Amino acid sequence: MWLSDNWRDYALIDCGGGEKLERWGKYMLVRPDPQAIWESPRRDKAWRDPDARYLRSNTGGGHWENHRLPAFWDIHYRDLTFRVKPMSFKHTGIFPEQAANWDFITERIKKRRAAGKPMRVLNLFAYTGAATIAAAAAGAEVCHVDAAKGMVAWAKENAACSGLTDRPIRWIVDDCAAFVEREIRRGRRYDAIIMDPPSYGRGPTGQIWKMENDLYAFVQLCTRVLSDDPDFVVLSAYTAGLNPGVAGYVLGMALMEQHGGKVACEELGLPCAASGLALPCGCSARWTAD
Repeated sequence: MWLSDNWRDYALIDCGGGEKLERWGKYMLVRPDPQAIWESPRRDKAWRDPDARYLRSNTGGGHWENHRLPAFWDIHYRDLTFRVKPMSFKHTGIFPEQAANWDFITERIKKRRAAGKPMRVLNLFAYTGAATIAAAAAGAEVCHVDAAKGMVAWAKENAACSGLTDRPIRWIVDDCAAFVEREIRRGRRYDAIIMDPPSYGRGPTGQIWKMENDLYAFVQLCTRVLSDDPDFVVLSAYTAGLNPGVAGYVLGMALMEQHGGKVACEELGLPCAASGLALPCGCSARWTAD
């Protein structure tokens, strides 16, 4: 398991009974988590009186209860700053388990730049831009693509919070597959690709995405925008039932015949302070050229 265990402004305090208790900066949140099906004694008093608790509705969706949160606040990871906002569907705009990938991305970019090579990164399904910010901070030129205009605007906020507004970042609101197809026609190429596709989604003009139907063909499509000297591809997924090995096979079968290299795949996880366990938070696969 790739653990995101270098946080200071975030901590998974406890989890169990289908919920997790988290510290986001100075605020304590309780949110549902489908992986935490064991029981916890819940000794921490914040379980009983968090700053906010997200409750699911029997009819879908849910709401925040005991809401003592500001509209937004900032948290830090290493030299990066992210804006946190409690959203209507339990999310906060940041997936803290992805910090393990941010560290990987940062290391790969700095290594390549130290060798005197440029690094152009394509971030697809880029959400609020944490990976974009990590890549830009490490010195890469980044193209950030997401179908949701509001998420791209939020990503720009994160870039500003991290002092990266002057970095070479293209902000694109578009369906990811349609954008990649256009980049192929334009002859634009990238040295690295990051993708974190949803289980299900709709593009800005109604395109439907289903992970089980579309992922492999999409990864194959993306290989056509890789440069002649590609460095890495990262695929992440929170989809229940997508095994890390499957994610690894997808990257390996799409990339290794033409580009060689190697693939590593693992669950992503967050260390739990109360139990010493690690909460699984989806999976990730990484192809590297060396």
